[in-house]
Amino acid sequence: MSVTPSTPPTRCDLFLGFLKIGLMGFGGVAAIARHVIVVEREWLSDEDYGRLLGLCQALPGANTVNVAVMLGDRYQGVIGALVSVVGIMVMPLTVLVAAATAYDHVANHPLARLVLTGAAVSAAGLILGAAAKLLVRARPSPAGWGCAAAAMIAVAAFQVPLPWTLACIAPLSLAIAVWSLRRSEGRR
Repeated sequence: MSVTPSTPPTRCDLFLGFLKIGLMGFGGVAAIARHVIVVEREWLSDEDYGRLLGLCQALPGANTVNVAVMLGDRYQGVIGALVSVVGIMVMPLTVLVAAATAYDHVANHPLARLVLTGAAVSAAGLILGAAAKLLVRARPSPAGWGCAAAAMIAVAAFQVPLPWTLACIAPLSLAIAVWSLRRSEGRR
């Protein structure tokens, strides 16, 4: 089901929403982006967010930056796309420069290595949690679950590059969807 906010977000709303995503998205912004866009701001439904994110994954560049461009453009045109990108990038770049400067001073300390390992594990957990929420709320068909599992196995177990995985799984998924639709129409 497609959800359109009763009042489209203003440019300031877009900037502040993506600023929050950029500031809180340690180790990747996928988990916090879904929360801010779908749950907190209600700019998109889970289903629409999943579709938009899927499209953005097929495009070059960072997925969530692509989401910022497309969502900003949808609600406020080119200026909305630009303020969304500035919002999502300004704080990570600021924090990155500060962290890189500080890391130069503590890089060889064992505690610094432990902190980085903990951050990496936490980021992986956040990504897995966001993926699980998207899959459950998108309510894919059994064939859709099969396609999702096939994509995950291809990328995680066999390390097939994402473009090749998409080139194989996307047409298969579309063919299954068309076949399912025709089959359900034939029963009527």
